[in-house]
Amino acid sequence: MVRIEEYEGRVSAWCPGCGNFGILGALKEALVQLNKQPHEVLIVSGIGQAAKLPHYLKCNTLNGLHGRSLPPATGAKLANPWLTVFAVGGDGDGYGEGGNHFLHTARRNPDITYLVHDNLVYALTKGQASPTSELGFVTKLTPHGATMPLNPLAVAIAAEATFVARGYVGDQEHLVQLICKGVQHKGFSLIDILQPCVSYNHKNTYEWYSKRVYRLDGEKDYNPGDRFAAFKKSQEWGDRIPIGVIYQGQRPTLEDNFPALKAGPLTDQSIDPKRVGALLEQFT
Repeated sequence: MVRIEEYEGRVSAWCPGCGNFGILGALKEALVQLNKQPHEVLIVSGIGQAAKLPHYLKCNTLNGLHGRSLPPATGAKLANPWLTVFAVGGDGDGYGEGGNHFLHTARRNPDITYLVHDNLVYALTKGQASPTSELGFVTKLTPHGATMPLNPLAVAIAAEATFVARGYVGDQEHLVQLICKGVQHKGFSLIDILQPCVSYNHKNTYEWYSKRVYRLDGEKDYNPGDRFAAFKKSQEWGDRIPIGVIYQGQRPTLEDNFPALKAGPLTDQSIDPKRVGALLEQFT
């Protein structure tokens, strides 16, 4: 049985009170509940406060470029299907710089889990408006207020993602179960996680969320398998904000139809150096 202590990493450099701590704790607990050993887990991240999360865990880690966590995470899963692969980023990292990769990963449907720390602001670079900042959000670079925010849940559903969920760090138990469900789902799992930024976002606070967030699983009539109902539910924001599985469907994964895997996982295939030599000769 895996113990949570096995995942202890470096001392965090996050601000006291940051919502990232809740995400880190929930991820550790989920990995323990899933009985995943540290060597069975890979976390790929980009740049930002959220992207520091793998530094504070003991597992396989790839820290890459800003907004570029999804391509190497997809490649790692294609090469080694035995790995439990996460991509981690923030709303700026994932939906701004990484918006293009987000769209195409959703439609390709690799069997990976994408955790997005959504604090509605750029935290690492001192509080600029991010793609998910609320309309009218005032910062030094948007003195007249931010423009219309991106709705990542609606975008993911429209892009044919097969698991779309929203969590909240203020409901730790619920977030743990969402991460478990995302990992157990076969296909691309997006979990957009609402987290207050205590340094640069003084509107969307813990108190603000506590008055609005509600669990979707408490609504008996809601069916997350209904894509059109899910799209409508993804539009809900303001006085009431749903958390839980917004949409879940099934279709073939990227791995199911990837030609190079017809002979089995790449990690199990033997490498013939002669084939590499023949390939290089074509370029001489």
